[in-house]
Amino acid sequence: MEPRFIYDASLSDYELSEGHPFKPVRLELTKTLLEEVGLLHEGHLAGVQPLEPGLLSSIHDIDYINAVKEVSKGHLPEGHVRYGLGTADNPIFPNMHRAIKQVCAATTTALTLVATGEATRAVNLAGGLHHAHANKASGFCVYNDLAAAIEHVSKSFGVRVAYVDIDAHHGDGVQGLFYERDDVLTFSIHESGRYLFPGTGHTYELGKNAGRGFKVNMPLEPFTEDMSYLACLRDVLPRALDVFQPDVILLQAGADMHRRDPLADLALSLQGMAESYTFISELADQYCEGRLVATGGGGYDPYHTVPRAWAALWAAVSRQTMPEVLPVNWRHAWQARSPEKLPETLFDVVDAWSTIPRRAEIEKHNTAVVRRLLNTLEPIWQERRPQADPSPA
Repeated sequence: MEPRFIYDASLSDYELSEGHPFKPVRLELTKTLLEEVGLLHEGHLAGVQPLEPGLLSSIHDIDYINAVKEVSKGHLPEGHVRYGLGTADNPIFPNMHRAIKQVCAATTTALTLVATGEATRAVNLAGGLHHAHANKASGFCVYNDLAAAIEHVSKSFGVRVAYVDIDAHHGDGVQGLFYERDDVLTFSIHESGRYLFPGTGHTYELGKNAGRGFKVNMPLEPFTEDMSYLACLRDVLPRALDVFQPDVILLQAGADMHRRDPLADLALSLQGMAESYTFISELADQYCEGRLVATGGGGYDPYHTVPRAWAALWAAVSRQTMPEVLPVNWRHAWQARSPEKLPETLFDVVDAWSTIPRRAEIEKHNTAVVRRLLNTLEPIWQERRPQADPSPA
C-alpha cells in the first residue's frame, strides 16, 4: 500500500506576511527535492478532502472562527487582538480563514486515510499548527489542524491517537484541547519553557481527570545535542506508547530543533533528526501495525535545513532511503531564491561545528528530567495498565 503525500498548491497560501519567519515555500522546496531524487511520484500524491461541516467549531469557539472570517475580509471586529489576531506573530492577511481551513482539511485527510485503512502512512508537510487554542491564535498558528484531525478520527472511528510532538516548541495547543481526555496521548519533547515560547510543557503537566498520565512532557536544556536528545526520546516514548496502546501515531515533525534554526536553541544535526524519524517509524510498526501520519510544523531556516529534514522524514515514513548527495538540478533551481549557498549533502558536516560548552552538564540535566518524569508517571501508568484476568481459563 503506497504511503500518501497530501498535496495541493493552495496549501502554500498560508503565508502570514512577506517578511514573516513562517515560510510556506518549505513545502515546494521539499516536494521538488523528493521528486528530483525519485522518492516521490504521482502514485504517492493525494488531494485534500473538504472538512466535514461542524468539525472546525468542535475545536474552536464559534466567536473566534467568526472573528477570523471577518479579519480575512479586511474587517477588524472589536477586540480582535484578544483573539491573538493582528499581532506580530499572527498578522492578518486576505482570505486567511480559507487558507488555514485548507491546512486543517489536509491534515484531517491524511489521518482519515490511515484511520480508515485506505493507507498505512501519510504526510502533510503544510500542517503542524500546534499552538492554536480554542479561542485564540498563537505562535504563527490560527487554527489547530492537528486537533481537528484527531477529533475527527477519534469521534468518527473510535481511533486512539498518540500525538507525538518533536518540534523545538512545546505543543501547548494540542495538549490543552485534549487535557482531560484518555483517548488521546500527547507527548512533547522540546526546549524547556523556562527559556522558549510558549513557556509551558513542564514535567508536572500530566493531564487532568481521565487524561491524567496521558499528557507527557520532556523539557530539555538549550543546546541539547543528538545523543542526549535521542536518549531521552528512547527512554520515555516507548513506555508511554506501551501503556496507551495507540491505533495510530500522529507525528508533528517541526524542523526547528536543528542547530541552525534562528528561533530555538536546541542543537541537533540532520543526522540526529533523521534518526528520530526512523525511531518513531519503528515504534509505529511495533505498537500500531505501522500506522503513522506526519506533519510539518516549525522550521525557520527554510532553504538550508527544512527541505533536507523533511525529505528525511518522508524517507522514514515511506520506508525509502534518501541519497546523501543532493541533486545539482534541485540546487540550481532554488539557489537564486536562497539567501545563502544551498547545501550539497543531506547530512551536516558536524566536525565543522564548534564544541558546545557545558555539554556534560546539559546531558546530566536532561537525564535528571527523564528520571523525575518517569518517577512521577510510572505509578500512574501502573494503575492504568490493563490488568490480567486472574480467573482460570
